[in-house]
Amino acid sequence: MLWTAPIWSLLTGGVLGHNQHVFTLASTGADASPIIPGANLATAANLSAVNADAYSLLMHPSFPGHRMRIKKSAFCDPTVNAYTGYLDVDYGAKHMFFYFFESRRDPTKDDVMMWINGGPGCSSASGLLMELGPCSLDLEEISSNGTVWNPYSWNTEANVFFLDQPVGVGFSYADYEETVETTEGAAKNVHAFISLFFDTFPEFVGRRLHLSGESYAGRYLPAFASYIVDQNELAVAQGRRPANLTSVIIGNGITDISTLYPGRYEVECGTAALEVPFQKISTCVRMKIALPRCQDAIKRNCVEQLDMMNCDAAFSFCDAELSTAYWESGRNVYDISTTCEENVMCSKKNTLIKEYLDRPDIRQLLGVDPLFNFTVCSHDVGLGFHSHSDMRRVPSQHHVAALLERSIRVLIYAGTYDWQCNWVANKLWVDNLDWTGKAAYAVAEWHDWHVDGKKAGETKSAGLLRFVTVRGAGHMVPHDKPAESQAMVSRWLAHQEL
Repeated sequence: MLWTAPIWSLLTGGVLGHNQHVFTLASTGADASPIIPGANLATAANLSAVNADAYSLLMHPSFPGHRMRIKKSAFCDPTVNAYTGYLDVDYGAKHMFFYFFESRRDPTKDDVMMWINGGPGCSSASGLLMELGPCSLDLEEISSNGTVWNPYSWNTEANVFFLDQPVGVGFSYADYEETVETTEGAAKNVHAFISLFFDTFPEFVGRRLHLSGESYAGRYLPAFASYIVDQNELAVAQGRRPANLTSVIIGNGITDISTLYPGRYEVECGTAALEVPFQKISTCVRMKIALPRCQDAIKRNCVEQLDMMNCDAAFSFCDAELSTAYWESGRNVYDISTTCEENVMCSKKNTLIKEYLDRPDIRQLLGVDPLFNFTVCSHDVGLGFHSHSDMRRVPSQHHVAALLERSIRVLIYAGTYDWQCNWVANKLWVDNLDWTGKAAYAVAEWHDWHVDGKKAGETKSAGLLRFVTVRGAGHMVPHDKPAESQAMVSRWLAHQEL
């Protein structure tokens, strides 16, 4: 999910004691090891040995500043083993919360997938309880535990993590108000989390790993995956097994900022989303006139060289001329076919998710620190990333090209009803992507793809790159089109054609 803030132009997923985040040193000096009350200490384990009564504390000598606390949980999906916990980073100063669900098919053989939501600053619990998780929030109050079974969960055939990152998001927190305010900074913690998991649990060593997410994940995931690839080389040199990163899956992402406004124009004033444009002709004419100046300003001040002051001015002009009319229309920026609800990220469900996860019984079930309330989307985290011009600092499409050159598969999908990170903008940057398969992709043909005999969208591919549209879906494709999104991911994991 992406953060909508017109004034920023930012784009936007057994309880220990109340002092569980306080560490007591077993010895003095730089090499002292932190001990967490109520935690079982282990340097290696089998995941099935983790229990539900207390956290198991896991560590690895390659990551001396990181510890993982993990416990078994009965949360969400009773048909599989589920786990929750924290990655404690920077010697216990920061704590990143995660949910992990084993595959419904064959957890001993199936791939591993990580899902993150965007923002920057939104919790992956939204993806878990609204989109692709094994359970969904019970809106009709028909269940005894507040959730209902999701038959289209992505853990149907993959072991799936939902990670709240960076700190300050979801149940993740910092002890001393430390923050992570850049994607590159966040990448280090994500890499440590993934490495510690695979290095600690031998049953998952060598499994294929897929990084997936939506919205600001279009900035996050290319950088995260690139950092993992680079660190894999270091791991090999040190005699450690590298993470078997196999693919990156980005839904309605923000990746190349230069294509954003041309795409929005086509959604509002063309037929890219609706058969008849909904915007007034006078507004469309004004937008058409302003669009070349907008694109030129972004190219000169944000892309060719980053001049933060002039880049901010460029986006301010583009928003004033090309976004104001949409914001004033009352339409949902994440789904042009609906109006915006006065709730978090235009969705009442996000407010209900917070209420559900802040329930004492659910917090106890998850094992979260009772001192910290759940945060759906953190305003402070979003401001921190914006203060560093994180979205504009690095053209993330270059990371995507570099990943393809290193044999990492990339799936870009987009719902056609999204305005915020629309499918046209994504199509434009994928068409322009500078990689060795560019010519092959240019001549490849579009074709329809189907689920249960019905057209789901269009797709195009060349080599390791595939682009997919999902017709009638908004920003959160797994929420709007669950069967289609699950089929798409299933075929992707199996290396099947759509």
